[in-house]
Amino acid sequence: MAQTTRLEEQEIEMGSFRNTKKVVMVAAVLLVLTLSLGGGVASKSNDQAATYENLRLFTEVLSIIQSQYVDEVPPKELIYSAIKGTLRGLDPHSSFLDPEMYKEMQVETSGSFGGLGIEITLRDDILTVVTPIEGTPAYRAGILPGDRIVKIEGISTKDMQLADAVKKMRGKPGSKIVISVVREGWQEPKDFTITREQIRVQSVKSGELEPGIEYIRLRQFQEQTGNDIEAALEKYNKNKPIQGLVLDLRNNPGGLLTSSVEVAEKFIEPGKLVVYTEGRVRNQNMRFQASGKHTYADFPIVVLVNQGSASASEIVAGALQDWGRRARHPELRQGLGADDHPALRWLRPPPHHREVLHAEGPVHPRQGHHA
Repeated sequence: MAQTTRLEEQEIEMGSFRNTKKVVMVAAVLLVLTLSLGGGVASKSNDQAATYENLRLFTEVLSIIQSQYVDEVPPKELIYSAIKGTLRGLDPHSSFLDPEMYKEMQVETSGSFGGLGIEITLRDDILTVVTPIEGTPAYRAGILPGDRIVKIEGISTKDMQLADAVKKMRGKPGSKIVISVVREGWQEPKDFTITREQIRVQSVKSGELEPGIEYIRLRQFQEQTGNDIEAALEKYNKNKPIQGLVLDLRNNPGGLLTSSVEVAEKFIEPGKLVVYTEGRVRNQNMRFQASGKHTYADFPIVVLVNQGSASASEIVAGALQDWGRRARHPELRQGLGADDHPALRWLRPPPHHREVLHAEGPVHPRQGHHA
């Protein structure tokens, strides 16, 4: 009995030890969690404190400018300039659109505006012509791809945002504008006096190369591009089935992401992934698949691209190549858009999974603006 009692006492002591050990372990885990969470809260609090401190510095500078600067500047103009400077410090492709500029962007994607008829972008922070639009004032004046616009109406374009340059060059049809251009091989800039016209950008141009072989050129991805290319395909497919297609995306700087998906899905089987986006915010993660409304998937396609092809053009060319539509890329390049927003990245579907572009939603990838 005595031995049994001693064994029971030992078991009770071991049980107590195990219980104590469990309590200590639980307490340790709680302590680690508390320290971790507390550290996260502290870190977030420190970030907020630093932000508020820098904002205080900004308001002090703003106050000094308002009270001591030689000229009186409206507060709205100062704030807008500060926002533009902030975005310009991020990358060349982020820009702030005030209500007027946003309206201009909507006009541009509709395909009709008063201007010169050129596609411009920022290359190495220099205002550069991507391409003139055929038949427009800029085209007739002799503006060429790669020309650098250094002045607009005598005002230097150095540090000028792309949206501001577009605003200066667009205007009422019939009005004149002087731009100063630097071209490779020239010793000094040359002034071009150009009369603005109503520019109507036709995004789709088509023709027949030979019986059964069709040619479609996409100049830009606009709101109606999907419908326009559908009409062109139907036109040639109505009487005799299309045997082959040349899809020309050369010097196409891009446009609306949704339009590029609408074009790609004409040639891809229903349900196939065209492109998807990833961002820091969950609702920026999107997947765009071929809808299968009307698919032309029974003839070979050749896709032509060059250094002027970017953004939405790359989505279409890449998707056709990924899904085996015989796409051919003479000079495939990666491009960033002036309307791109660097918080979102859009990618091609697996297995390639090649990152194409950093953009910030809502996605509107383009290389430049029309002016």
